[in-house]
Amino acid sequence: SMVSSKNIGNRPFYYSELYVDPNNENRIYNLWSYVSKSEDGGRTFRTIMDYGNNVHPDHHAFWIDPDDSNYLINGNDGGLNISRDGAKTWQFVLNLPVGQFYHVDVDNDFPYNVYGGMQDNGSWVGPGFVLKSGGIRNSDWQELYFGDGFDVAARKDDNRYGYAMSQGGNLAMWDKLTGRTQLIKPQHPEGKELRFHWNAALALHPVQDCGLYYGSQYIHKSLDCGQSWEIISPDLTTNDTLKQDQSNSGGLTLDVTGAENHTTILCITPDAEDENVIWVGTDDGNIQLTRNGGASWEKLNNNIPGLPANAWIPQIILSEHQGGEAFVVVNNYRMNDWSAYLFHTEDYGKSWNRMVDDSDVEGFVCSVVQDPENENLLFLGTDVGLYFSLDKGENWMKWEKGLPSVQIRDMKIQDKFDDLVLGTFGRSFYVLDDIKPLRKLAEEGKAILDSTLVVFEPGTVYQTSSRSYDGTRFIAQGDFVGDNKSRGAMFTVWVKPGKEEKRNSGKTETGKNRKEKKPDKKPKDTKDKKSGKEGKGKEKSDKKGKQITILAINTEGDTIRTFKRNIKEGMNRINWRPDSKGVNYPARSEPKEKREPGGMPMVPGEYKMIFEYKGNKDSTVLKVASDPRLDPAQFDPVARYKAMEDFNNVITGVTQAYNNLKEAKKSMNIYKDIIAVQEDSIKEEYGKLNKEISGQIDSLMNLYMLPESGKTEYRDNSKTLTSQLRNGRRFLSAATGAPNENAKIAVA
Repeated sequence: SMVSSKNIGNRPFYYSELYVDPNNENRIYNLWSYVSKSEDGGRTFRTIMDYGNNVHPDHHAFWIDPDDSNYLINGNDGGLNISRDGAKTWQFVLNLPVGQFYHVDVDNDFPYNVYGGMQDNGSWVGPGFVLKSGGIRNSDWQELYFGDGFDVAARKDDNRYGYAMSQGGNLAMWDKLTGRTQLIKPQHPEGKELRFHWNAALALHPVQDCGLYYGSQYIHKSLDCGQSWEIISPDLTTNDTLKQDQSNSGGLTLDVTGAENHTTILCITPDAEDENVIWVGTDDGNIQLTRNGGASWEKLNNNIPGLPANAWIPQIILSEHQGGEAFVVVNNYRMNDWSAYLFHTEDYGKSWNRMVDDSDVEGFVCSVVQDPENENLLFLGTDVGLYFSLDKGENWMKWEKGLPSVQIRDMKIQDKFDDLVLGTFGRSFYVLDDIKPLRKLAEEGKAILDSTLVVFEPGTVYQTSSRSYDGTRFIAQGDFVGDNKSRGAMFTVWVKPGKEEKRNSGKTETGKNRKEKKPDKKPKDTKDKKSGKEGKGKEKSDKKGKQITILAINTEGDTIRTFKRNIKEGMNRINWRPDSKGVNYPARSEPKEKREPGGMPMVPGEYKMIFEYKGNKDSTVLKVASDPRLDPAQFDPVARYKAMEDFNNVITGVTQAYNNLKEAKKSMNIYKDIIAVQEDSIKEEYGKLNKEISGQIDSLMNLYMLPESGKTEYRDNSKTLTSQLRNGRRFLSAATGAPNENAKIAVA
């Protein structure tokens, strides 16, 4: 029977769901833009989840615990919410990284920023990595503009300002510092209706700092940051009026958000080398080109064999290697055609080849990017993950390591760090650190992997400081923390798989790859299967897995650091915070494994890095640079290094004196054992003397560090010699150059 026909909900084509409490048949939860609740079997409803209680609208999923009606879980366009008090209050789940990003962009700050717009969750900016404790947190991200978020672009001359969109073609200029936004959506000078796509086309002018382009069915151009607009094209779509009658053909309920808009422009790509060249793609299959700034346009569709009619053209990427070269992404799954389409031209669209089809990749194509340094290196974003090519599309390989098979909606390469930044539709942002190894493979071919050992060229390593946490230090597991970029240098090292490893016949000075494989966490078993004992022929390092030895050599030819890292067959990533050889402090026990101590920050400059593995050698050059955020005039790293080096001599002397005491202590223990078997008269006389001398040695050793204690307790060791050495070292490490007066007192 009908119990109610009023105030039930809205947008029924999008959401219209009822959930009945399994413990109370008269309690009903109704999902629509908000959530309403009935306690009388649906006769009346009361809204319980809306903007008023700070819950994101547009609700699609709901769960009621059959054993506890107060325990509810709600899913909406903004994420997941949990209530434990029957919907009186809700807790938003902060540790699910499931953002749907339509676009991604980057800038050149240090650290650089990542920009993107999320489905129904606004436009955002956040760090590509952070130089602080706690990693990349949700609180590091700033919302620039609300609504459905799409493309976000910072001004090239000043990224305090930029542009963001929302549904319906709304375009705003934002101020990152003050939060001010100004609506700059183009208006037709004659009042004609403009058709803006749900995810409208936005592009920055390649030359003018305040220039930008925006797409409806026309191209709108502004040279004053959107304060005024000029239409520089005719209608570039098919202008099929049958596809423009959504008020009558859009179903029982019109959405009126702009989602039904069709025959619109999807992408605008101006040529960075020639501002008169602009490429355009539409959502009804047109690919248009102007080479005279919009005075005339050429439709290229008929030149492209195999281009499906009326397909979406969401992305056109231009090559930085030669004029007239373009990659055109096409997808047609909305017409039940799920094939992979990527077309390529080198002559401004006169001739084309299909670069990707279903025999190359899985899933339809969403995005593409070409490496600006090596034209053969391409990345392809599909509905089911990331692919890459080392030979300009002749062969494609899927990226399997560390990346889910999720839709890669957009990609950008950050030039300063050579990072590939991915905007995914469902798993937020991903960053592939340092693609230079892939460039080397694209340059020289995979034949370089026939060498037993290859070290690829690393990126510049910056000697940076990290600030402390923002907000709460101990957040437990309730907040999402993104993977941060590794501090220090990152080396990519290839070890050819196989039983027999031969010496390199030639040198590979530099190189660059990325299929990251982390060292084994557990050491491999080196025991003889029959005897259960370690094989005699095994090296000691095999107990902890295979190890590679790495040497750092300065420009004078001195080896200033030697260290080892675990390594395994295949591609490895080795991280190291560059430091010169340090010294050992006094220690009560001997180390289980002798390792060269580090701890001396390297002076900025270039260093040759030599890698040795089972008789094979390769080398590369590492550039160490100062923190670019600091004023170099305020720092003297050479003077600081010299002061620390001098202080190391003091530490070495103290350590040697302590080691002498340890040896004396050992001798006294030997004498004690000898005395114990002597006659009573000798035992009494020399036992007393041995005890006295041993006590004196202990007293001296206790000046270096506190005596051992079987208790768990806090003890004041600030007056011990070792503690004072470490205190002096901290002053020198934190100095900007030669020690100041305060530091001189600390090390005196």
